[in-house]
Amino acid sequence: MGYGLLAAAIAAEVAGTTAMKYSEGFTRLWPSLITVVGYLLAFSLLAQTLKTLSMGTAYAIWAGTGTAAVAFIGMLFMGESGSLLKLAGIVLVIAGVVVLNLGGAH
Repeated sequence: MGYGLLAAAIAAEVAGTTAMKYSEGFTRLWPSLITVVGYLLAFSLLAQTLKTLSMGTAYAIWAGTGTAAVAFIGMLFMGESGSLLKLAGIVLVIAGVVVLNLGGAH
């Protein structure tokens, strides 16, 4: 259950961050509302996750996976550069998340 909530928290954070790009500095209503709702949902779900997973591991997975996902979205859909160095950084973030999971998140 904890990992399911964590996955939902990550999805909400990624949706909120992506919408923020389209909010144009919070001057557009709908993207701004999606950003706020996404972050409220993300933090609420993360708080629920912390009932069953350790804080350091849950937060590291949430932040790392969200960062990697947003970077991929930027490269795939928003025309951001996808240099070899940037891709290597994303791979390192994902590797860190895997290592944290192997170390035990309970």
